[in-house]
Amino acid sequence: MSFKFFDKLSQDFSELLNDKKEYNVVIEVGKEENKKSFTSHSVVLRYRSTHFTKELENTVTNENNVKTVIKPNISTQIFEIILKYIYGGVITIENIETKIIYELMIVANELEFEELSKKLESYLVESKASWLRTHFSRIYHSIVDNNKCNEFKGLNQFYNDIITKHPNLIFESEDFTSLQEAALISILEKDSLQLEEIKIWDYVIKWGIAQNSTFPPNLEEWSKENFKTLKVIIQQCLPLIRYFHIPEKDVWEKLKPYRKILGMQLWDDLNQRLIFPNQPVKSLVLPARIISNPELPQRINELISTIISEEHVAEISTWIDSKSTIYSFANVPYKLQLILRGSKDGFHPKTFWDMCNGQAGTIVVAKVAGTDEILGGYNPLAWDSKTQSTYMETNDSFIFSLKNGNIQNSILSRVKNKTRALYYNSNDQTTCGPRFGYREFLLKSDVSDFTKDKRCLSSYCYYSGSGYVYYYEKRIRTANEEFSILDYEVFKIIKK
Repeated sequence: MSFKFFDKLSQDFSELLNDKKEYNVVIEVGKEENKKSFTSHSVVLRYRSTHFTKELENTVTNENNVKTVIKPNISTQIFEIILKYIYGGVITIENIETKIIYELMIVANELEFEELSKKLESYLVESKASWLRTHFSRIYHSIVDNNKCNEFKGLNQFYNDIITKHPNLIFESEDFTSLQEAALISILEKDSLQLEEIKIWDYVIKWGIAQNSTFPPNLEEWSKENFKTLKVIIQQCLPLIRYFHIPEKDVWEKLKPYRKILGMQLWDDLNQRLIFPNQPVKSLVLPARIISNPELPQRINELISTIISEEHVAEISTWIDSKSTIYSFANVPYKLQLILRGSKDGFHPKTFWDMCNGQAGTIVVAKVAGTDEILGGYNPLAWDSKTQSTYMETNDSFIFSLKNGNIQNSILSRVKNKTRALYYNSNDQTTCGPRFGYREFLLKSDVSDFTKDKRCLSSYCYYSGSGYVYYYEKRIRTANEEFSILDYEVFKIIKK
């Protein structure tokens, strides 16, 4: 039998870090006014770090028998955390910005602390998915440009899944045009990129034009030199476009204006293919991208929901089928397939429209911040991100509040005015997510984060000037004020 006292050992070594009596190493970090020196012990550094072992072997001892190691590219905040890890084997990240945690992971990797680097990488992927997605351009290109794909396999896989399954989240992001060329090329090389080829072409052109601020805004005003410049900018991207899988209409409308950058041979071959589709061409014909069926991604080893229980699923299934008696767990005729989870996929309203577009027969559930409330709605129709300012008609939609914690009873509220069951608006997707009725159940945020802005709403009715208007039968929340949410999920309802 062994008795292990790791906590006490960690505490004692942490105190050694602050002992200035017998240090023999000084580590200088930071630049200029932010520079700071830390004292350490060579024996600890050598046994804890192969990186510092090599550093100390190549560092000369001064007259006081002290070695000085200089690390100008590491911030004092990051290195202070690293030193505490070296001596005590403990780091605390609860109150640290995600940006600092990411930088800590990078430094840990550079200093060859693989255990710490991997732990931080897993934490970011599992708990900070929204932040990783928001900062896609910076992080993804840093991994690709610095050939770190094999070192950060978790992050690389995380971004590859996003790129292939939900490319619009990247191509339509605000910082898309700041994407580094190497990162863009790695995206274009993917055979399974789930995007029409002509849209890929449009994004490449958009990216190329954004790299040079001197291009005239009107294409008709472009000179030959402008086209030559654009061709140079995107020359590494052009061979990756699957030109021969672009519809004829788009060839004439989208490619023809830029035929000068395609080259005469390719343009002639495209025309020949349109007229004589069975004759061989001289240009390289890349295979079509593998566009899969719009099946939802499988979430392996993950709970079906972090918000609702099996009891809730049985209750919602009963409401869908308009039964008077709640299904038993064994007889629930539906299963849930997760489309979106805010804590993993992000709380930006546009994320909802990008990931749920085209999905029919769905439920939205949201956990209200500061209460035990679980609110939601069922939409039998398909969400459509392109519909502009339109109410959607259905008899089968309903909204609900679920029994949970201090909430003693569930509330079902079926649609009362079928012509105003849901509201779609492609022009308001930066602030509004799913909207049932007028505002009977609405996830909204003016700062583009449902958890940061108290603009979500569950109102009962509104006054039109000629009287009160009700689109659903009853209110699902006792208070009418706005609120924020802790998390939300969207599921597809599938018949077993």
